[in-house]
Formats: sequence, structure tokens, C-alpha cells
Amino acid sequence: MEPKDEFLQALQHSLSAGKFVKLTLSKSGGEDKDFKNVYGRLIELKGEKVLSFTLRYATRDVTKNHSVAEGTAMVGLWVGHDFLNADLFTTEADLSLQYNRKRKPRLFRRKASQQAAPVQQHDKKKQYFISAQGNAYLHAMGISSASGKVRADGQRKFRQINKYIEIVDSLLQQHGQFPEQPHIVDMGSGKGYLTFALYDHLVNNRKLQPSVTGIELRQNLVDFCNELAPKAGFTGLSFRAQDIFDYQPERIDMLIALHACDIATDIAIAKGVRAGAEIIIVAPCCHKQVRKSMQPPAELKPVLRHGILQERQAELVTDGLRALLMEEQGYETKVFEFVSTEHTPKNLMIVGIKGKANPEARQQAEQLKQDFGVQEHYLETLLLE
Repeated sequence: MEPKDEFLQALQHSLSAGKFVKLTLSKSGGEDKDFKNVYGRLIELKGEKVLSFTLRYATRDVTKNHSVAEGTAMVGLWVGHDFLNADLFTTEADLSLQYNRKRKPRLFRRKASQQAAPVQQHDKKKQYFISAQGNAYLHAMGISSASGKVRADGQRKFRQINKYIEIVDSLLQQHGQFPEQPHIVDMGSGKGYLTFALYDHLVNNRKLQPSVTGIELRQNLVDFCNELAPKAGFTGLSFRAQDIFDYQPERIDMLIALHACDIATDIAIAKGVRAGAEIIIVAPCCHKQVRKSMQPPAELKPVLRHGILQERQAELVTDGLRALLMEEQGYETKVFEFVSTEHTPKNLMIVGIKGKANPEARQQAEQLKQDFGVQEHYLETLLLE
């Protein structure tokens, strides 16, 4: 029997006989180098046994649940293609399937490292950074009821708020030395969902003493937020009705700009860079400036003659250049998908943590501009002023 077939047979046996402990797949071998590893466990979900996989990528984790049969089939597809190492732990034996450089497999069997199968975990209630219980601002914004229960029509926003706080908290952990009394600016704060939640998290979970300023053009939203902040007990949170271009703070430790349209994102990034912000978080929308002047290479013109594809290409070029220009200024960047609360269903999020400059960023940006016939990127212009 082939080593892979023997491994999969052992997996099927352990699952059917109640001997399964856990499964790990590692050593990326496929085309997607960001796909780092897979961790598999057996859980009980709605009364059924399912294989729950945590797919770990470079910038995110994804959890997928499959029936036992489907899960076993998925392992068969991953092993030997996406991953070159597979480790199965059972109460009878530990098995390790390893592929060499020529993709030739070998199966190793060792004494079981665990003598009893773990108790099958049920689908646990998710623990949120922000609780709806006793939260005045969530009630005032229509997300929760007076009793502190999330309303049916507020579930989506509540999950999005907590996902956003999860991202910010991860960035704070990566930074490590964030000030205890930071000044945080949210440019384009809108209705304030995320701004209030961030202040709540920093004060009540992180035990910091922040000063958070929300900048928003619409006076009615600013008035609403300024009236709500003291009612929520958020004394360090305030909002200003002002154009972000005119806002000139003395200091910024964290700059946030979500949904800033077109060059407004560039204005926000430039202000953060000039102020020496430790963390910059932007989720751009609209990418008109680069698209108007972009001249794609000849080999891409048959594809980019379609307007929607040209628009998406312009978005990639615009945000790719933004990340490189931030790296030139001494920020370590990540770009990933973020589901927002308003205006757009989902965006790319660009985050930068102050660190070492990328010495190749300038050359890479110039090459990208040349490849796509981009004469000017507005962020570059702002940073040169």
C-alpha cells in the first residue's frame, strides 16, 4: 500500500473507532506560499461529529467545518500537494507522512504520545472583546437593546466591531511599546461605531488612558457622538466637524482612516507619517486618481479593456504603491481584507507599524509605476512636500 493511502486509512480508522486525537499539516508545497499549515480537530456541532480545520495563512486564520467524510477527502487533496508533512495523532500510534524534494512520500509510525482521545468540543460561544451588556453607546446606536442583548438587525455590526477591535489589538501586541496615554485620531469617523468601541477597548480592556479624536465632516453625526460620549463615561473621546486636510494635530500615536474616498486615504496616511504615528490603519475606497492616468502594459490590455477589471487593477496598483511608500518611510506593512460597517461591504485594509524602512521600496514603487504607466501617485506627492 502506498504511504499516503496507508496514512489516510489510519485517519479514517481513528475517526470511526474514536481513536482520533488531532491532525496537523505543515511545510507548504503548493503555489500559495501564504498557506502555512492546517490544524484539524474533531468537534460536535449541532449534535453531529465534524472535522474542524483551522487554515493558517500569513495574515489570517480561517476555520472550516466538514463532515468526517468530506474532511478526510480534503486531507487527501492537501497532502502531497499543498503540504509536504502530515502528522496524525491517535491513541494507538502517531503517524508522520513526509515528502522529500522529489515528492516521494515516507510514512513513519511511533508510539502514541496520548493515551486517551480528547473530549469532543462543542461549538463554543464566541468571546468578544466588546460586550453588549451594559454598553450605553451600543444601545444608543441601535445595536443592542436596553437589557444588553444584541438586536437581530445589529448582529452584523456587532460582529464587525469586534473583528475590527481584534485586528487593532493584534497590532498593539505586535508593536509592544505603545504609549500608556496615546493620542489616536480617527479620520472619517462617521457614526462612531468603531471609534467608540476602540476607546472602550483601550480603556476597559487594555487599561490605557487614551485621548481619541474623531474627525467627521457631517455636523449632525459629530453632535450625536459628542452628546453620547459623556453619557457612556468616555471622557477622553471627542469629535470635530472638520475636513481631514485642515486638521493639524501636534501628535498622533495611531491614525485610523476607514472608508476615506480616493486621495483622502493618501492625505490621512501622509498626516500619520509626518506626525510619526506608531500605527497607521486605513481601509481605502474609490481609486480614481491612479485609474485616470494608468496605462497598462500591452500584454494586459486584452484583459483590462473590460472596465470592471481595469478598475480592480487600478485598486491593486494604488494600494500596492501605498504600502511601498509607507515602507519607504519606515513602516512594516500588511494588506488584507476587512469587512467594514458602512459604505462598502468589504475593503482591503492597509496597516503599518513603525519599524525599519524597506531599502528597496523606492525602486519597487518606481518599477510598478513604470510598468503601469502611472505618472503620479498622490501619496508620493504629499510625502515629498
